[in-house]
Amino acid sequence: MLHINPKMLDRLEELETDLLTRLQRAQDENWLGEVEGINLTLTFLRTKREETQRRARRPAVDLGIPRARSAGNPREDYP
Repeated sequence: MLHINPKMLDRLEELETDLLTRLQRAQDENWLGEVEGINLTLTFLRTKREETQRRARRPAVDLGIPRARSAGNPREDYP
């Protein structure tokens, strides 16, 4: 799954503005297929933006570095 870097949120805003301009032109020209495609792209863009904003609000979790288990009792290596 593609995750957007939160630093790119401004770029998503630029893309949305451009898509809205293109949508208006497509509606003016009655390009129904183009209108449908742009609306679909806008839906995906907005979903990705919301997901990125949600992920940016959550703190990162440090899972540490995995260690290999010993050949003996695997429970000995972990507290």
